[in-house]
Parts: sequence; structure tokens; C-alpha cells
Amino acid sequence: MPALDGRVIVVTGGGRGLGRAHCLELAARGAAVVVNDPGVGLDGSGGGGGPAADVVAEIEQAGGKAMAHTGSVTAWDDVADLIETAVSTFGTLTGVVNNAGIVRDAMITSMSEADWDAVIAVHLKGTFAVTKHACDYWRAEAKAGNPIDARIVNTVSGAGLWGNIGQSSYSAAKGAIASLTLVTAMEMRRYGVAVNAISPLAVTRMSADVFADRASDPAMDPARSSAVVAWLQSAEASWLTGQILRINGHKLSRIEGFTEAPHCYHAKDGQNLDFSEVGQAVSWLWGALPRGLAGPLPIG
Repeated sequence: MPALDGRVIVVTGGGRGLGRAHCLELAARGAAVVVNDPGVGLDGSGGGGGPAADVVAEIEQAGGKAMAHTGSVTAWDDVADLIETAVSTFGTLTGVVNNAGIVRDAMITSMSEADWDAVIAVHLKGTFAVTKHACDYWRAEAKAGNPIDARIVNTVSGAGLWGNIGQSSYSAAKGAIASLTLVTAMEMRRYGVAVNAISPLAVTRMSADVFADRASDPAMDPARSSAVVAWLQSAEASWLTGQILRINGHKLSRIEGFTEAPHCYHAKDGQNLDFSEVGQAVSWLWGALPRGLAGPLPIG
């Protein structure tokens, strides 16, 4: 079973749902796990150390190594302390799983500024804050001549990739995290850090209403994605970076992101598109006009 011996991994939102499943899987495979969870409610209110402490107890009872941290990923100083505590307790940091999140769903016309800000703060700022502090540590270690073989696994969703009615803030944050994954992968490759994301389909506190009719479906078990997270944190995954993996029950697929369609329309004068031809150009690109009516043939 162990494939993560010697690895030290921070998991945010590790007290419940997907995060809890990830923590248990990582620890079972030999990693020392820092379970970060402030114990807040689904909307981010309240708090308490219970969920994080409970997961640590589960891990320790099974013979694993773990510690709890109850700081908020929205608080810069809390995140700095999270990374510093992981290193001071276990001697190093080799991985991060950015999983923390809240929801305050509403239609755009009903969304308040406070609800928008709260969701963006936990998902997007929180992912960036943990990434920033972890990357600062790895960059400093690399510049000191210490070899780095580190991992970041972010969490996106179908709502962030394709949108979902009533989830403008959540979808926007998750879409931004997908982009942040790509940029971080580009910037941190030189230091030995691989950065990827997962898009898990599962019934959790956050998705319970969306998937109410599938609550008892074994394919929607949050633990379904944890083996993928553990593999992405392993030495075997060092070659893969800047990618998103979708986990849907027993299916694993690759998300290819925004792509440019293979055909393009050329301006009639060969230089700039004129207002008068934009309509027919767009119609042709979306298949509403036959090729012969759309000016010069496209390339590609």
C-alpha cells in the first residue's frame, strides 16, 4: 500500500467530504498529513476544530501520521502559519491539496456583494494563498541547493468548466482555479513542482442539493477521487503538470480546456474584418452558413 512514505502533504478543507477522503487515502499510503479545516458551515459561517481533529484521530488510530490546523485559507497570516507549521512539525513539505470551499448559490440578479466575495475568497484567494506560501518555500529550498519533488493538486468542478445556473460565484472561482493551475505549472516547473487539478463528481455537503437523486449512488462516493489525488502526489506523477483530470464514478478522463476550433474565416480584403462581414463570418463558424457563402475558404 505505501507509495507516499516520506511525503508531507497539506490538505485544505480536510475535515469533511472530499478533503476527509483525501486525507485518509494519503495517510494510508504513508504520507504525513496536515488536516486544515476551520470547521465552518457550508456557507462559511461558524467554525470549530472538531472536523480536523476527528480526521487526525482516525488517521492516528490506523497507525498514520497527521496533525490538525484550523486556520482559514482566506487569512494570509493563517496560511503562512499553515505552511510553517507543516515544515516545523514534519521537517519538510512535499505537497498541497487545495480543496477548501463554500457555496452561497444564487441567481446573478439575487447575488449579493458579500456572498460573491465570500465564495471567491475561500475558493480562489484560498487556493492562491496556499499555493503562494508553499511555492515560496519550495523556491527558497531550490535556491539553497536542496532537491525539490513537490506537488500541488487543485480542485475544480464541472460548474467551473462548463457553467451552472445559480452558481455564478462558484463557477467563476473554479474556472479561475483552472487557469491558476496552468500558470502555476508553467512557473514552478523549473523548481521541481508539478501542478495539476482534479474535477471530481461526488455527493458532498456542497453538492448534496444538486445531486439529491444520486445521494445513495456508490459512484458518487467522495472517496472515488482520492486514489487519483494520491497518485498525483506520488513520485510516479512527476512528469504530469498543467493538467485537469475528471473523475466520474469509475471513469477517469482528461479535460483539454479551451481550444481553438480547427477552421477560421479570413477577412475578404486579407487584412481586417469589416463590420459588414462579421455577421456572415460568425454564422459560418457556427455552421449556420454553407462554406460557399462565407467568402474565401478557411484554413486549418
